[in-house]
Amino acid sequence: MTHIADMETETEDLSRRSIGARRNPASQEAILDAAEAVLREGGIAGFSIEAVARRARAGKPTIYRWWPNRTALMLDVYTRFKNARAFPDTGTLRGDLVAFLDNQLLGFWKDSLCGTVYRAVIAEAQSDAGAEEALQAYQADRKQRALVLVERAKARGEVSQDVDAALIIDLVVAYAWHQLLVGHVAQSMSKVEAVVDTVLLGTPGYRA
Repeated sequence: MTHIADMETETEDLSRRSIGARRNPASQEAILDAAEAVLREGGIAGFSIEAVARRARAGKPTIYRWWPNRTALMLDVYTRFKNARAFPDTGTLRGDLVAFLDNQLLGFWKDSLCGTVYRAVIAEAQSDAGAEEALQAYQADRKQRALVLVERAKARGEVSQDVDAALIIDLVVAYAWHQLLVGHVAQSMSKVEAVVDTVLLGTPGYRA
């Protein structure tokens, strides 16, 4: 990941005031920059709301008002970088799914703090209701965006109109998640095209 601000130089940053429960954009960005810096320096083990508050020179109540737990804050740092990567539009469903798996998932996690953060979010969601809620909200948003890849293919006549777009996306994402959780992201990237071809082989009406 890139774009880590040196928060030590921003001493007046948190004269930016909160506006009730609504996030002040300047404060939000400063806190996210601080959260990213803490993650880079201390890793998951050293990441806490307290550490971020110190780095951002912010009050903990402000952070907790906008992010109810550390997982939600980690996920927003992750999301900020994920959203910088546009969804593919290659002109074919196969090309889009290969690019989606390669660039938005496995390639995004490979040799990156992003992969470490997302693994931590998934792990915390298994035992923390707040973390689970944050992850589900994130996943719902990302899935809605990814469904466009299949809907475009329907419009082009590449697949049947009754194809379950959500299932196709789930199958592709499930492969990526498994590789992330078992620590095989780098090795799995050589199988991206084979995974997509296998999914498409079972897709009703698919025409290359």
